[in-house]
Amino acid sequence: MSRNNVGAPSTMEIVHRNLGRRYRAERRFRLIGLLAIVSSLLFLALLFLSIVTKGASAFRQSFLLLDIHFSEEAMNVDNLAAGDYNGMVKEALRKMFPEVKSRSDKKLLFGLASPGAAFRLQQMVVADTSIIGSTRSVWLPADDDLDMLLKGHVDRLVPETERRLKDVQLAWIDDLTEQGRLRLKFNTTFFTAGDSREPELAGILGATMGSFYTLVVTLFLSFPIGVAAAIYLEEFASRNRWTDIIEVNINNLAAVPSIVFGLLGLAVFLNFFGLPRSAPVVGGLVLTLMTLPTIIIASRVSLQSVPPSIREAALGVGASKMQTVFHHVLPLALPGMLTGTIIGMARALGESAPLLMIGMVAFIVDVPKGFLEPATVLPVQIYLWADSPERAFVERTSAAIIVLLGFLIVMNAAAVFMRNRFERRW
Repeated sequence: MSRNNVGAPSTMEIVHRNLGRRYRAERRFRLIGLLAIVSSLLFLALLFLSIVTKGASAFRQSFLLLDIHFSEEAMNVDNLAAGDYNGMVKEALRKMFPEVKSRSDKKLLFGLASPGAAFRLQQMVVADTSIIGSTRSVWLPADDDLDMLLKGHVDRLVPETERRLKDVQLAWIDDLTEQGRLRLKFNTTFFTAGDSREPELAGILGATMGSFYTLVVTLFLSFPIGVAAAIYLEEFASRNRWTDIIEVNINNLAAVPSIVFGLLGLAVFLNFFGLPRSAPVVGGLVLTLMTLPTIIIASRVSLQSVPPSIREAALGVGASKMQTVFHHVLPLALPGMLTGTIIGMARALGESAPLLMIGMVAFIVDVPKGFLEPATVLPVQIYLWADSPERAFVERTSAAIIVLLGFLIVMNAAAVFMRNRFERRW
């Protein structure tokens, strides 16, 4: 041993000396990672809790029990839809509160019932004309301000000038509550109606059908085109500069902001081809362009996961290249392709920016019945309601978000199930 190495620590001593510090650093790193995961889950739970607490009340709606007299004088025999149903609602309220005489008080009294109450009576008469001339006790939708009061969103203790309901209206509401004529019921209108200016009459059926038609167009275009492109690029295309350029562009398109596809749809499908504005077919075309890169990339990965031995065995027994791909490789890669397609469709379901550019932000009352009729989609409906000033639209916005999240969870769960059920590990 040389003189310079006398008394110098050995390699093992140096390792043991630093080992404790390295272990402590590893524990700190694991703790930081655990805290990051816990924080993420905590913030996610708070987000869901906030949405649910704000939107759960939208699944119930206030209804007012009125004794409606379907007088023959108020009916139009030739056109039942033109009857004075609003007058029937006012007459029932006048009989319940005969002490109300002034014009201003009558206006406040009649405001307790929703404008949709007359439409509900019209539906009853059209469905059953035998009720004409009789008096029936009917549960009719209440106004959104009354609904907010019953749900506890209105503070009765604040001064009258700071709330929408007047003191005299609160007294009438108390009388109706004592008589059992006010009740919260399940809000079927939320699931069976289209959009409306009145919160108590607004529903998501129109937006849901618009999303359905849009996704049908997207699925029937993006899946076959995406799978065909992936098969060609992975199995048949020769490796050269052109295929490299195509692959780079596909990867870049997967990261392009979605609103760029909306601008492309506005310029090409609406301005150049003249397709109808706000139609699901145009929305489906735009979302097809957006989801194609995701489906192509997922399909190529699925094809790459099939072992080369499958191809070699098929070719060895005399199968052609086409037979090898479509009879042996594609069936094994199809579960992964379907998983990628479902994930792409889930992303398309939650998109709003590209659809805003093609006019699907319009106020649509009627439920669309085809691919060419004006429509909106759930994310855009949520955007419209969030911009509304009425307090009742706040809970309906959160309720629509709950429904949208439910659809997304189901679609992602289906993708996970298909991956675990049909995936082959080699």
